[in-house]
Amino acid sequence: MKFGVFVPQGWKLDLTEIDEPVAQFEAMTAVAKAADADPAWDSVWLYDHFHTVPTPEVETTFESWTATATLARDTTRVRIGQMTSCNGFRNPALYAKIASTVDVASHGRLNAGLGAGWYAHEWRAYGYGFPETPERMARFREAVEVVHAMWTKEKPIFQGKHYQIDGPINEPKGAQQPHIPFWIAGGGERVTLKLVALYGDACNVGRDPESIRHKLDVLNRHCEANGRDDREIIKSAELDVMLIDEGTDPDAVRARGDFPTFGWPTLIATPAQVREHIQRLVDAGIDYVIVYFPRIAYNHEPMHRFAAEVIPAFA
Repeated sequence: MKFGVFVPQGWKLDLTEIDEPVAQFEAMTAVAKAADADPAWDSVWLYDHFHTVPTPEVETTFESWTATATLARDTTRVRIGQMTSCNGFRNPALYAKIASTVDVASHGRLNAGLGAGWYAHEWRAYGYGFPETPERMARFREAVEVVHAMWTKEKPIFQGKHYQIDGPINEPKGAQQPHIPFWIAGGGERVTLKLVALYGDACNVGRDPESIRHKLDVLNRHCEANGRDDREIIKSAELDVMLIDEGTDPDAVRARGDFPTFGWPTLIATPAQVREHIQRLVDAGIDYVIVYFPRIAYNHEPMHRFAAEVIPAFA
Protein backbone atom coordinates (compact mmCIF):
# COMPACT_ATOMS: atom_id res chain seq x y z
CA MET A 1 0.00 0.00 0.00
CA LYS A 2 1.42 3.37 -1.04
CA PHE A 3 0.35 6.95 -0.47
CA GLY A 4 0.72 10.17 -2.42
CA VAL A 5 -0.22 13.75 -1.59
CA PHE A 6 -1.53 16.59 -3.73
CA VAL A 7 0.37 19.85 -3.51
CA PRO A 8 -1.58 23.14 -3.24
CA GLN A 9 -1.69 24.36 -6.81
CA GLY A 10 -4.46 26.94 -6.58
CA TRP A 11 -7.09 24.86 -8.39
CA LYS A 12 -9.05 24.22 -5.20
CA LEU A 13 -8.75 27.87 -4.08
CA ASP A 14 -6.00 26.75 -1.74
CA LEU A 15 -3.53 29.61 -2.28
CA THR A 16 -5.90 32.58 -1.94
CA GLU A 17 -4.58 33.69 1.46
CA ILE A 18 -1.13 34.27 -0.05
CA ASP A 19 -1.02 37.49 -2.06
CA GLU A 20 2.19 37.30 -4.06
CA PRO A 21 2.54 34.79 -6.94
CA VAL A 22 6.14 33.83 -6.16
CA ALA A 23 5.17 33.18 -2.53
CA GLN A 24 2.24 31.08 -3.75
CA PHE A 25 4.54 28.97 -5.90
CA GLU A 26 6.97 28.55 -3.03
CA ALA A 27 4.11 27.42 -0.78
CA MET A 28 3.34 24.69 -3.31
CA THR A 29 7.01 23.74 -3.51
CA ALA A 30 7.31 23.66 0.29
CA VAL A 31 4.64 20.95 0.52
CA ALA A 32 6.46 18.87 -2.11
CA LYS A 33 9.73 19.27 -0.22
CA ALA A 34 8.08 18.30 3.08
CA ALA A 35 6.70 15.13 1.49
CA ASP A 36 10.07 14.44 -0.09
CA ALA A 37 11.66 14.52 3.36
CA ASP A 38 9.18 12.02 4.82
CA PRO A 39 9.60 8.42 3.56
CA ALA A 40 5.97 7.68 4.41
CA TRP A 41 4.97 9.51 1.22
CA ASP A 42 5.67 7.79 -2.08
CA SER A 43 4.64 10.63 -4.38
CA VAL A 44 3.39 14.18 -4.90
CA TRP A 45 0.66 15.06 -7.38
CA LEU A 46 -0.79 17.96 -9.34
CA TYR A 47 -4.08 18.58 -11.11
CA ASP A 48 -4.18 19.58 -14.78
CA HIS A 49 -6.59 22.51 -14.71
CA PHE A 50 -6.47 26.17 -15.70
CA HIS A 51 -9.38 27.60 -13.70
CA THR A 52 -10.45 27.10 -10.09
CA VAL A 53 -13.27 24.97 -8.72
CA PRO A 54 -16.08 24.91 -7.69
CA THR A 55 -16.45 28.03 -9.87
CA PRO A 56 -13.93 29.80 -12.11
CA GLU A 57 -12.47 32.68 -10.13
CA VAL A 58 -9.77 35.22 -10.94
CA GLU A 59 -7.30 33.38 -8.73
CA THR A 60 -4.00 31.56 -9.18
CA THR A 61 -3.97 28.12 -10.77
CA PHE A 62 -0.46 26.97 -11.73
CA GLU A 63 -0.06 25.00 -14.96
CA SER A 64 0.52 21.32 -14.33
CA TRP A 65 3.44 20.32 -16.53
CA THR A 66 5.50 23.44 -15.86
CA ALA A 67 5.03 22.85 -12.14
CA THR A 68 5.81 19.14 -12.52
CA ALA A 69 9.13 19.98 -14.17
CA THR A 70 10.11 22.40 -11.42
CA LEU A 71 9.12 20.01 -8.64
CA ALA A 72 11.21 17.35 -10.37
CA ARG A 73 14.24 19.51 -9.65
CA ASP A 74 13.15 20.72 -6.22
CA THR A 75 12.80 17.16 -4.86
CA THR A 76 15.09 14.15 -4.86
CA ARG A 77 13.09 11.11 -3.71
CA VAL A 78 9.32 11.28 -4.20
CA ARG A 79 7.68 10.35 -7.45
CA ILE A 80 5.82 13.17 -9.22
CA GLY A 81 2.62 12.88 -11.21
CA GLN A 82 -0.57 14.46 -12.51
CA MET A 83 -4.03 13.21 -11.69
CA THR A 84 -4.46 13.65 -14.56
CA SER A 85 -3.33 15.50 -17.65
CA CYS A 86 -6.26 16.52 -19.84
CA ASN A 87 -5.96 15.07 -23.31
CA GLY A 88 -7.74 18.03 -24.84
CA PHE A 89 -5.06 20.50 -23.77
CA ARG A 90 -2.05 19.05 -25.62
CA ASN A 91 -1.45 17.05 -28.74
CA PRO A 92 -0.69 13.53 -27.45
CA ALA A 93 2.64 13.31 -29.29
CA LEU A 94 3.70 16.56 -27.63
CA TYR A 95 2.43 15.24 -24.29
CA ALA A 96 4.63 12.16 -24.71
CA LYS A 97 7.65 14.30 -25.57
CA ILE A 98 7.11 16.59 -22.57
CA ALA A 99 6.74 13.61 -20.25
CA SER A 100 9.91 12.01 -21.60
CA THR A 101 11.89 15.16 -20.89
CA VAL A 102 10.46 15.56 -17.37
CA ASP A 103 11.16 11.91 -16.58
CA VAL A 104 14.84 12.45 -17.36
CA ALA A 105 14.88 15.72 -15.40
CA SER A 106 13.46 13.86 -12.38
CA HIS A 107 16.00 11.03 -12.74
CA GLY A 108 13.17 8.59 -13.45
CA ARG A 109 10.55 9.63 -10.90
CA LEU A 110 7.63 10.58 -13.15
CA ASN A 111 4.13 9.09 -13.05
CA ALA A 112 2.46 10.32 -16.24
CA GLY A 113 -1.32 10.52 -15.97
CA LEU A 114 -3.80 11.06 -18.79
CA GLY A 115 -7.57 11.47 -18.87
CA ALA A 116 -10.22 12.53 -21.34
CA GLY A 117 -11.04 15.79 -19.51
CA TRP A 118 -14.32 17.15 -18.19
CA TYR A 119 -14.17 20.81 -17.05
CA ALA A 120 -16.05 22.45 -19.92
CA HIS A 121 -15.55 26.07 -18.82
CA GLU A 122 -11.78 26.01 -19.10
CA TRP A 123 -11.84 24.09 -22.39
CA ARG A 124 -14.01 26.77 -23.99
CA ALA A 125 -12.23 29.69 -22.30
CA TYR A 126 -8.88 28.57 -23.71
CA GLY A 127 -10.27 27.97 -27.19
CA TYR A 128 -10.35 24.17 -27.23
CA GLY A 129 -14.09 23.91 -27.72
CA PHE A 130 -15.73 21.11 -25.79
CA PRO A 131 -16.59 18.09 -27.95
CA GLU A 132 -19.45 15.86 -26.94
CA THR A 133 -18.54 12.85 -24.81
CA PRO A 134 -18.35 10.30 -27.68
CA GLU A 135 -15.84 12.46 -29.57
CA ARG A 136 -13.78 13.24 -26.45
CA MET A 137 -13.58 9.52 -25.69
CA ALA A 138 -12.68 8.69 -29.30
CA ARG A 139 -9.89 11.25 -29.13
CA PHE A 140 -8.76 9.85 -25.80
CA ARG A 141 -8.65 6.30 -27.17
CA GLU A 142 -6.41 7.40 -30.04
CA ALA A 143 -4.27 9.56 -27.75
CA VAL A 144 -3.46 6.66 -25.44
CA GLU A 145 -2.24 4.65 -28.42
CA VAL A 146 -0.13 7.56 -29.66
CA VAL A 147 1.49 8.17 -26.27
CA HIS A 148 2.27 4.49 -25.73
CA ALA A 149 3.78 4.25 -29.21
CA MET A 150 5.92 7.35 -28.61
CA TRP A 151 7.37 5.70 -25.50
CA THR A 152 7.93 2.25 -26.95
CA LYS A 153 8.76 2.54 -30.67
CA GLU A 154 11.61 4.14 -32.60
CA LYS A 155 9.61 5.91 -35.32
CA PRO A 156 5.95 5.16 -34.66
CA ILE A 157 3.27 5.50 -37.29
CA PHE A 158 -0.35 6.13 -36.36
CA GLN A 159 -3.19 7.17 -38.63
CA GLY A 160 -6.36 7.81 -36.67
CA LYS A 161 -9.40 9.94 -37.28
CA HIS A 162 -8.30 12.59 -34.79
CA TYR A 163 -4.52 12.15 -34.47
CA GLN A 164 -1.79 11.16 -36.89
CA ILE A 165 1.95 10.71 -36.35
CA ASP A 166 4.46 9.91 -39.06
CA GLY A 167 7.69 8.60 -37.62
CA PRO A 168 8.40 11.13 -34.84
CA ILE A 169 11.73 10.64 -33.07
CA ASN A 170 11.24 10.84 -29.31
CA GLU A 171 14.69 10.62 -27.77
CA PRO A 172 15.29 10.13 -24.98
CA LYS A 173 12.05 8.32 -24.29
CA GLY A 174 12.65 8.77 -20.57
CA ALA A 175 14.82 7.43 -17.80
CA GLN A 176 12.58 4.56 -16.67
CA GLN A 177 12.42 1.10 -18.19
CA PRO A 178 10.61 -0.30 -20.04
CA HIS A 179 8.90 3.13 -20.20
CA ILE A 180 7.38 5.87 -18.06
CA PRO A 181 4.52 4.48 -15.90
CA PHE A 182 1.28 5.32 -17.70
CA TRP A 183 -1.55 6.25 -15.32
CA ILE A 184 -4.91 6.22 -17.12
CA ALA A 185 -7.73 7.85 -15.17
CA GLY A 186 -11.47 7.35 -15.28
CA GLY A 187 -14.02 4.65 -14.72
CA GLY A 188 -15.64 4.39 -18.14
CA GLU A 189 -16.33 0.69 -18.54
CA ARG A 190 -16.31 0.33 -22.31
CA VAL A 191 -13.43 2.65 -23.27
CA THR A 192 -11.27 3.81 -20.35
CA LEU A 193 -10.98 0.57 -18.40
CA LYS A 194 -10.30 -1.34 -21.61
CA LEU A 195 -7.49 1.12 -22.37
CA VAL A 196 -6.09 0.49 -18.88
CA ALA A 197 -6.09 -3.24 -19.60
CA LEU A 198 -4.32 -2.71 -22.91
CA TYR A 199 -1.84 0.08 -22.11
CA GLY A 200 -2.05 1.19 -18.48
CA ASP A 201 0.40 0.66 -15.67
CA ALA A 202 -2.00 2.26 -13.20
CA CYS A 203 -5.59 3.46 -13.02
CA ASN A 204 -7.62 5.84 -10.89
CA VAL A 205 -11.20 4.73 -10.51
CA GLY A 206 -12.92 7.07 -8.06
CA ARG A 207 -13.60 7.46 -4.36
CA ASP A 208 -16.54 5.28 -3.30
CA PRO A 209 -15.57 1.74 -2.19
CA GLU A 210 -18.58 0.00 -3.72
CA SER A 211 -18.24 1.79 -7.04
CA ILE A 212 -14.51 1.03 -7.03
CA ARG A 213 -15.18 -2.67 -6.42
CA HIS A 214 -17.47 -2.77 -9.45
CA LYS A 215 -15.05 -0.85 -11.68
CA LEU A 216 -12.16 -3.12 -10.74
CA ASP A 217 -14.29 -6.18 -11.54
CA VAL A 218 -14.86 -4.71 -15.00
CA LEU A 219 -11.14 -4.01 -15.34
CA ASN A 220 -10.36 -7.59 -14.40
CA ARG A 221 -12.66 -8.86 -17.15
CA HIS A 222 -10.98 -6.60 -19.72
CA CYS A 223 -7.59 -7.88 -18.57
CA GLU A 224 -8.68 -11.50 -18.90
CA ALA A 225 -10.03 -10.82 -22.39
CA ASN A 226 -6.69 -9.31 -23.41
CA GLY A 227 -4.38 -11.80 -21.73
CA ARG A 228 -3.25 -9.34 -19.05
CA ASP A 229 -2.71 -10.06 -15.37
CA ASP A 230 -4.53 -7.26 -13.57
CA ARG A 231 -2.11 -7.58 -10.65
CA GLU A 232 0.41 -5.77 -12.87
CA ILE A 233 -1.77 -2.64 -12.67
CA ILE A 234 -1.72 -0.18 -9.76
CA LYS A 235 -5.26 0.61 -8.58
CA SER A 236 -5.51 4.07 -7.07
CA ALA A 237 -8.17 6.21 -5.44
CA GLU A 238 -8.33 9.82 -4.30
CA LEU A 239 -9.27 11.02 -0.83
CA ASP A 240 -9.86 14.57 0.46
CA VAL A 241 -9.20 14.53 4.22
CA MET A 242 -9.45 16.95 7.11
CA LEU A 243 -8.20 15.31 10.31
CA ILE A 244 -9.95 16.13 13.58
CA ASP A 245 -9.54 15.05 17.19
CA GLU A 246 -11.83 12.69 19.08
CA GLY A 247 -14.91 14.56 20.25
CA THR A 248 -14.77 17.24 17.55
CA ASP A 249 -18.04 17.70 15.67
CA PRO A 250 -17.33 17.26 11.93
CA ASP A 251 -20.47 19.25 11.03
CA ALA A 252 -19.17 22.19 13.05
CA VAL A 253 -15.85 21.99 11.20
CA ARG A 254 -17.67 21.91 7.88
CA ALA A 255 -19.86 24.84 8.90
CA ARG A 256 -16.83 27.04 9.55
CA GLY A 257 -16.56 27.49 5.80
CA ASP A 258 -12.79 27.96 5.79
CA PHE A 259 -12.36 25.60 2.86
CA PRO A 260 -14.59 25.26 -0.23
CA THR A 261 -16.59 22.22 -1.25
CA PHE A 262 -16.02 20.88 -4.72
CA GLY A 263 -18.90 18.57 -5.60
CA TRP A 264 -17.17 15.60 -4.03
CA PRO A 265 -16.84 14.78 -0.32
CA THR A 266 -14.15 15.81 2.13
CA LEU A 267 -13.73 13.19 4.83
CA ILE A 268 -13.69 15.13 8.10
CA ALA A 269 -12.68 12.44 10.54
CA THR A 270 -10.31 11.24 13.24
CA PRO A 271 -7.24 9.24 12.24
CA ALA A 272 -9.00 6.05 13.38
CA GLN A 273 -12.01 6.81 11.18
CA VAL A 274 -9.74 7.61 8.24
CA ARG A 275 -7.98 4.27 8.72
CA GLU A 276 -11.37 2.53 8.64
CA HIS A 277 -12.32 4.32 5.43
CA ILE A 278 -9.02 3.45 3.74
CA GLN A 279 -9.41 -0.17 4.82
CA ARG A 280 -12.71 -0.23 2.90
CA LEU A 281 -10.85 1.05 -0.15
CA VAL A 282 -8.23 -1.67 0.32
CA ASP A 283 -10.94 -4.30 0.63
CA ALA A 284 -12.41 -3.04 -2.65
CA GLY A 285 -9.05 -3.58 -4.37
CA ILE A 286 -7.21 -0.26 -3.99
CA ASP A 287 -3.46 -0.37 -3.38
CA TYR A 288 -2.58 3.32 -3.80
CA VAL A 289 -4.27 6.34 -2.17
CA ILE A 290 -3.64 9.95 -3.20
CA VAL A 291 -4.63 12.40 -0.48
CA TYR A 292 -5.64 16.05 -0.66
CA PHE A 293 -5.52 18.13 2.52
CA PRO A 294 -7.48 21.43 2.58
CA ARG A 295 -5.34 24.38 3.68
CA ILE A 296 -2.10 22.43 3.36
CA ALA A 297 -0.41 25.52 1.89
CA TYR A 298 -0.69 27.23 5.27
CA ASN A 299 -0.12 24.33 7.66
CA HIS A 300 1.79 21.09 7.01
CA GLU A 301 0.76 19.51 10.31
CA PRO A 302 -2.19 17.50 8.88
CA MET A 303 0.15 15.88 6.32
CA HIS A 304 2.65 14.97 9.02
CA ARG A 305 -0.09 13.69 11.31
CA PHE A 306 -1.54 11.53 8.53
CA ALA A 307 1.93 10.10 7.88
CA ALA A 308 2.37 9.30 11.57
CA GLU A 309 -1.12 8.10 12.53
CA VAL A 310 -2.69 6.67 9.37
CA ILE A 311 -0.06 5.38 6.93
CA PRO A 312 1.73 2.98 9.37
CA ALA A 313 -1.46 0.90 9.60
CA PHE A 314 -1.01 -0.03 5.95
CA ALA A 315 2.76 -0.35 5.76
